[in-house]
Amino acid sequence: MTSKKTGYVLGALAGAGVMAAAVAGAGVLQPQDGADRGGQFIKASTAPIFAPPPGAPMSFADIFDKVSPAVVSINVTSRVDAGALRKIPGFENFPFDIVPRQAPGGDEEEGEGEDAAPEGGAPKGGSPGGSTRGGQPRMPTQQSSGSGFFISQDGYIVTNNHVVENAETIKVVLKDERELEAVVVGRDEGTDIAVLKVKGQGFAYVNFENSAKPRVGDWVITVGNPFGLGGTATAGIISAYGRDIGETFVDYIQIDAPINRGNSGGPTFDIYGRVIGVNTAIFSPSGGSVGIGFAVPADVADGITKQLMAGGKITRGYIGATIQNYTAEMAEAQGVPEQRGAIVADLVAGGPSQRAGLQPGDVVTAVNGHTVKTSSELTREVAKARAGDTLKLDVLRDRKKKVVEVRSGVRPSERELAANDNTGRTPGARGGAESSVQLPAVLGLSLAPLDEAARRRYSVDADVRGVVIDGVEQTSDAGQKGLRRGDVIVRAGDRDVATASDFASAVDSAKKAGRQSVLLGVHRNGRTSFLPLKVTG
Repeated sequence: MTSKKTGYVLGALAGAGVMAAAVAGAGVLQPQDGADRGGQFIKASTAPIFAPPPGAPMSFADIFDKVSPAVVSINVTSRVDAGALRKIPGFENFPFDIVPRQAPGGDEEEGEGEDAAPEGGAPKGGSPGGSTRGGQPRMPTQQSSGSGFFISQDGYIVTNNHVVENAETIKVVLKDERELEAVVVGRDEGTDIAVLKVKGQGFAYVNFENSAKPRVGDWVITVGNPFGLGGTATAGIISAYGRDIGETFVDYIQIDAPINRGNSGGPTFDIYGRVIGVNTAIFSPSGGSVGIGFAVPADVADGITKQLMAGGKITRGYIGATIQNYTAEMAEAQGVPEQRGAIVADLVAGGPSQRAGLQPGDVVTAVNGHTVKTSSELTREVAKARAGDTLKLDVLRDRKKKVVEVRSGVRPSERELAANDNTGRTPGARGGAESSVQLPAVLGLSLAPLDEAARRRYSVDADVRGVVIDGVEQTSDAGQKGLRRGDVIVRAGDRDVATASDFASAVDSAKKAGRQSVLLGVHRNGRTSFLPLKVTG
């Protein structure tokens, strides 16, 4: 064992010596007598110097010493919804009418966020039991940990909303091991930013950097509390800006540096020790870091933080529409192959968009003169508005341009939007009765009238109009794209669909126009989505 270890170290040192000589440009000594000795003598350095290439720091130690006192660990205790425990591996079949009690000795499992284990989830030496307070079951608790950083000398701390969202108690641990109680000043679900406050003065703090912007490829250092280990630093580079990872209001910075669970809410610094982002998410196929992390840009975090510290509530504009990316295939299906934007899939009944005359199938290409190419860009432009502001939407409808003016409302919370995701619906055209003649399958779809029997069979609401899919050929494009029995086709091409004949006619029109696809509006589970279906084999 000893010999192997010694060999490894010696081998590393030897390699380092050769590299140092090469990097330092060690001189090649020629024989003094001018004779050719059959080779060259390389003078090895007795004090290896590792000279980094231009732009690379010799070490990150000075940066870490400078900024680490401002970085804190955040330990959170929160109550767990007993039903949510079913999501935790090992607790799927737990009898949730019985509340688990704390394990002997008060041992608790630590984790982060939704992966944290419940207090006393697997008690040793006793059977599960329920404790009560005032006759009511006491919900189990969980411990979680994250990171944060001081942004003022009087105790304001920035972290992620998801770190403290359901906190009962919050304890902040400083670099010098002091432990302080913290309270939540404000939270914003949309950007996942939260501000905390601890009592005291004279705290070391850092600033957001809003003017200087590191380039892709520049060094950065992240500091945080991974896995509850305490202050830890990792280094890497900025690999991209403007990453869309499915969150609505943030174009994230992608950072290729190890960011692990527990780093949430910690800062990303440039090599001058300035905060250029707030660590928020990682790309993780396995649950652990693979070296790709995402941070909220400093300018976004700074703006939200200042509003929260001022006691302001974060409000955003809202038009009451469900939207999707308008893809290249969708555009081709409608004969506008170069067009990009966001297509309106559904409208909230009585919402701003419906009152303004926006329609399902409209493609929004700009807001107040600002071009939008994706649904995320549209949402961000709308979010900038205040309640009552007029938003001028450039719209493509039936391949014709028009402007729709929508008076903005106030965007509900993300939780409210998720709860009401399937409630907003707009009826389609109300066509006549389906012909008694049964049409053959079209594009691999067997269609049937949406009569009362079909509504009961597939749980389709009375205000939905269209034709129901009664069968799908799995080898067809429809089958490959996930269409299934019970889906209702409410629109095809540029027309509403009420019968199978309407659908077949739309397909024929697309073929005659030389298009590769026809754009379908498909209603499923209370909401409508658009997808292109190939009309050519």
